[in-house]
Amino acid sequence: MRAPSLLLLLAATALPALVTARPQAAPVAETAQQSPFTFEKVMVPMRDGAKMETVILRPRDSTGPLPILFQRTPYGVPDAAPKAVPLGWQSLVKDGYIFVFQSMRGRFGSDGVFTLSTAVHPNDPKAVDEATDAYDAIDWLVKSVPGNNGRVGMWGVSYPGFAAAVSLVHPHPALKAVSPQAAWIDYWQNDDLHRNGALRLSYTTDWVSSLQVDKTQNKPFDYGTVDTYEWFLALGAVENLDTRYFKGSVPMLNALLDHPNHDSFYTGQNWTTALGKTTVPTLNVAGFWDQEDPWGSWQIYQKQQANDPDHLAQMVAGPWAHGTWQGKMDMLGRIPLGRDTGIEFRDQIQTPFFRYWLHGTGERPSFEAKMLQSGSNVWKTYRHWPPTGATPTDLYFHADGSLSFAAPAKGEACRDYVSDPANPVPFRSRPLSPTYPRPEWRWWESEDQRFVDHRPDVLSYVSAPLDADLTVTGKLAATLLASTSGTDSDFVVKLIDVLPQTYEQFDMAAPLGAYTRQLNGYEWPIAMEVRRGKFLASDTAPRALVPNRVVAWDVPLRDHDHVFQKGHRIMVQVQSSWFPVIDRNPQTFVPNIARAKPADFVKATQRVCAGSRITLPVMR
Repeated sequence: MRAPSLLLLLAATALPALVTARPQAAPVAETAQQSPFTFEKVMVPMRDGAKMETVILRPRDSTGPLPILFQRTPYGVPDAAPKAVPLGWQSLVKDGYIFVFQSMRGRFGSDGVFTLSTAVHPNDPKAVDEATDAYDAIDWLVKSVPGNNGRVGMWGVSYPGFAAAVSLVHPHPALKAVSPQAAWIDYWQNDDLHRNGALRLSYTTDWVSSLQVDKTQNKPFDYGTVDTYEWFLALGAVENLDTRYFKGSVPMLNALLDHPNHDSFYTGQNWTTALGKTTVPTLNVAGFWDQEDPWGSWQIYQKQQANDPDHLAQMVAGPWAHGTWQGKMDMLGRIPLGRDTGIEFRDQIQTPFFRYWLHGTGERPSFEAKMLQSGSNVWKTYRHWPPTGATPTDLYFHADGSLSFAAPAKGEACRDYVSDPANPVPFRSRPLSPTYPRPEWRWWESEDQRFVDHRPDVLSYVSAPLDADLTVTGKLAATLLASTSGTDSDFVVKLIDVLPQTYEQFDMAAPLGAYTRQLNGYEWPIAMEVRRGKFLASDTAPRALVPNRVVAWDVPLRDHDHVFQKGHRIMVQVQSSWFPVIDRNPQTFVPNIARAKPADFVKATQRVCAGSRITLPVMR
């Protein structure tokens, strides 16, 4: 069957029913009830003659020229006009927009081949890419759609977020506002397909295959099993995905297999290198708990900020998973936020942004960075990001398992554990459902980490209860002084907010299963990341580690704004596998882990030594 066609950004009322590799909601069929929009499907020509499937939704009660809100997507365009105003549009429609959706090149009804490439070619007038397709589509829309006011905004979450952002490489004169939300810039560094060069195994399997096996579907991969942990463990080397299952039908997977290092295949697709002076107002949006694209929107903002004389680049983030700010958002998984923060974002930030730049009414948004601070659940406005006033403060690991701001004593011992690739640490509680359509994937980065606490291959370090609130605002990072008995290894670092045992009043008469889901003592992950040993010195020319030599492992933990509240404790967990969200490191150096042999997978003794620390940007 054809995949759902209205994106989460547009119909967030369907959050519980997400079924595809990126958030989408079921199509809304025409009924006897008249839709508030008219529906028109057209084929829009590009400069090379290819035509793109495009749907135009116009409000029936429009009385004058309206701006266009335009979204390009690989997930399919609407099959019909929605019978009611989708939740995510409700504040926007009060101002009035013509909503336009276009299937990207090579997807659904659009001509061409869909490659997933993010490369742009600003110096080649004959090239076509996602930036030129955006330009050509906008040019056609402002010339051909009756009743538009000549102003176009682009928006989108996830792949549509990238499609909006890449339009900034060579913006059409009619492009007056862009909001890339959960966008990305680099398949290698820290979004969909890798984390610091470590392959995102399960997500690559599900997402990439859903986009390339069939151009007219977003079909999830069928594992044929309850527990994908067992499925991936039985898979063996990653290359078996192609040889046993896909057999050449997923070209991007094979490209990843052929390019294990950070070579020109990846750097050539980092489209932000083509960005110059910021000339289009841009509202970048990210979720601190985005399980798919937590990093890219920050990098777009920072690149824009470097040449932004008119202060047109803005950054917004909050305690959200992937795209959830476009729906009802009063819970971060099991963590209550106390109110619907999705409505707050849409009504107070997104709608005024587009109103000012596309309608020319209201006040110009004046902030540079606005964060819904987790822990306190308070909106914070900053003149700069990262803000001034934060003091880098080291929180040290100790041999007794404690965590404190006091440096370790001279000669303090290391702690060790044995990492076994045959028994990797799961990234969430088993049995592991597939990435889609189950909701567990959406919230796993905020899930209670007690399910691995006290495993013999996971080290935990815990502070005393805090005697005052501790606010961390800006970039977080970890430094491990660590060794492995192997010649390669991974280290995963998790920064955790441990809620008090008295956090909530639990009803002992609650139904079966509720006791294990209470928040008392909940180990709430705030930041988690993996670092692969072979890339410590170079991500282009990896090298073997020297067995048992203690070296510094720098582990970036991205941007955050969080309050560890009084009475809470801070925890750090360290482990060497995170399966199968990250592929298994064999712990023997090999040129290409995806093609490692069974004999390469060996146990290794890992040591974490004195001087290991988390560096927090503490706001006094």
